Amino acid sequence: MAANDRAFIPTTMAVLTVSNSRTEDDDKSGKLLVDRVTATGHQLHEKKIVRDDIFQIRAAVSAWIAAPDVQVVVTTGGTGVTGHDGTPEAVLPLLEKVIDGFGEIFRSLSYDEIGTSSLQSRALAGVSNGTYIFCLPGSSGACRTAWDKLLQHQLDYRTRPCNLVELMPRLLEHRQ
Repeated sequence: MAANDRAFIPTTMAVLTVSNSRTEDDDKSGKLLVDRVTATGHQLHEKKIVRDDIFQIRAAVSAWIAAPDVQVVVTTGGTGVTGHDGTPEAVLPLLEKVIDGFGEIFRSLSYDEIGTSSLQSRALAGVSNGTYIFCLPGSSGACRTAWDKLLQHQLDYRTRPCNLVELMPRLLEHRQ
């Protein structure tokens, strides 16, 4: 079966901006992700902004992974190494499985764009309660790279030889 023989399967996604300074008016990264999500045919469940606080981040992500209609959560911000950057610490305890390849490939792609500065990213991904979670850096350039070069393809059922969408029905097998 050729790639174009498969129909697109839209997913329902939530977007979380983690920032101590951004508002809806100046949240370029969150807006970019929302625009990419909807432009590619996926459905936006919700978009919100929380402070870079481990418990606020964890609460927002936890609510979405508990919601049966949210299949993907994408966060932007809080993945650096400063004292305020806490997204990985907030999300990692929630993950049942870590998708190591996401962070590795993201940093490799980023290296081509920003050189050795890419080592400062603690971008990560994983699965929790049948929901994919992707934690991206806060820059709009990083979000563009992650979406255009990774997420857009892996969240498209038509991508061959395999993609994350076709695995969604199997994410909760361990509970059967």
